[in-house]
Amino acid sequence: MTSMESDKCWQECMDVAVQIARRAGQMVREAVKQEKRVSTKSTPADLVTEADRQVEEVIISTLRERFPSHRFIGEESSAAGEKCILTDSPTWIIDPIDGTCNFVHSFPMVAVSIGFAVRKELEFGVIYHCFEETLYTARKGHGAFCNGLRLQVSKEKDVSKALILTEIGAKRDPKTLKIFSGNIEKFLSAPTHGLRIIGSSTLSLCYIATGAANAYYQYGLHCWDIAAAAVIIREAGGVVIDTSGGPLDLMSRRVIAAGTQEIASFIVQQLEPISYERDDHDVGAQSL
Repeated sequence: MTSMESDKCWQECMDVAVQIARRAGQMVREAVKQEKRVSTKSTPADLVTEADRQVEEVIISTLRERFPSHRFIGEESSAAGEKCILTDSPTWIIDPIDGTCNFVHSFPMVAVSIGFAVRKELEFGVIYHCFEETLYTARKGHGAFCNGLRLQVSKEKDVSKALILTEIGAKRDPKTLKIFSGNIEKFLSAPTHGLRIIGSSTLSLCYIATGAANAYYQYGLHCWDIAAAAVIIREAGGVVIDTSGGPLDLMSRRVIAAGTQEIASFIVQQLEPISYERDDHDVGAQSL
């Protein structure tokens, strides 16, 4: 496939992803009005609903019919036992309902996230804020957009003027919570303008791309929480790296995203790490 042919092909894939994300978002808006069948996965705080499974099934079945040779990594299929492995093949990385706990409580920070990688490189990302009906899109080398308007990260370099976002993660044992609260205390006393937890990693990352917040860090998220948003942030001019300061490792379950390298580097220096099992725990590391 020539570069021109691949460019056209990946653009077609992205156009399909936009259509499916909108359709999935409509399903989520309808499902939030119904009685929710809720169960847990790894911990009592790691929730899943029947809607998660139904939305993922619609997304993957539609894409598989259109692109039968492609591979898929989905949150609920991975939870059901499918291996989470990134290969050189074109691969869709899907979170059907990011912010499941929010969804269960009808708290309106919920998104559909669809990322796409080729030869282990992230190619594009599509994120749909279900209740605001806001569409975030980006393709490598083509810029990032929100409802068609180009995005630009904040270029603030002074952490004392920064708003930082994070999430709690599924592990709530005393040791983990002590490290988590210690990290928060460091940023609150840095000082910074403030710290926020909104319950959706995907949307938090989108707010870095819009410039509404200056940085985000988390231990315990998954590849489907990061993939689409990483493209959007980078194309908006931001940085997405590992918590060690090295390149993003999509399967590592840790990330720092920021509008500037200066703030990202400051966060690297402050964090005490929290250990989580890799998404691809039985295969080698993948750097993106």
